[in-house]
Amino acid sequence: MNLNGTRPQALKDRVAVVSGAAHGIGKAIAARFLWEGAQVILLDRDVAAGIAATAEISGDHPPLSAEFLPTDLLRLDEIHAAIGKIGERHGRIDILVNNAGVEIGKPFAETTLEDWDMILGINLRGAFALTQAALRLFPSTGGAIVNISSVHATHAFPDSVAYACSKAGLVALTRNLALELAPRGIRVNAIRPGYIDTRLWDEYLRQSPNPEALAAQTTDLHPLGRRGLPSDVADAALFLVAKNSSFITGTDMLVDGGLTVRAHS
Repeated sequence: MNLNGTRPQALKDRVAVVSGAAHGIGKAIAARFLWEGAQVILLDRDVAAGIAATAEISGDHPPLSAEFLPTDLLRLDEIHAAIGKIGERHGRIDILVNNAGVEIGKPFAETTLEDWDMILGINLRGAFALTQAALRLFPSTGGAIVNISSVHATHAFPDSVAYACSKAGLVALTRNLALELAPRGIRVNAIRPGYIDTRLWDEYLRQSPNPEALAAQTTDLHPLGRRGLPSDVADAALFLVAKNSSFITGTDMLVDGGLTVRAHS
């Protein structure tokens, strides 16, 4: 708290773009960044949910307000249109969070090329294309990019081949971009969440033959005794884009409640 009674804001006057921000982790990150003083632009292909999320988080943090731009990461023209509008309205981007992601739980033998193309198209190709388009608006003073990967990037789980490959690709993208963009002062890091209670997770539970058993099983996998919340990932994202992490780039941070450090059957 400052002497005048105002709370210092870690992202004051910075422009932040968050993809897949209509729900779950993306929405929590957008809300956290807004609370910390950033001008936040939410991107999502779910127009109704995107509008609702933007209104909700803006209402929670007056006088700050967020913006929503409908954007399907499978559409290169929509990506460039969104970045163009951001350039016109704000003139720059300081922070980019590549959060948009989809998952289809199928055994490898049942996963179609259409499934593969959609999952890799949104989760990995979309992050590549959005980052490439956004970079032209990053200022000469640098910036920060966070890619939301997953524990699936390094640990195998059933029925998740395409999803795991997309998330492993995001870690590789993170490391390579960190090296290439370092001369521009742009830091690039990834977050690998464990089981997080989101809409995506709820849908996965509903598809399970025994949702209650699966919920209990996945809770027990975490040494900290619970699944994660979107706010847990949002707090990690805030750290990675704020000044406190100014010497951190090219890393992938685990936010998994200890899931990947225990041996479990």
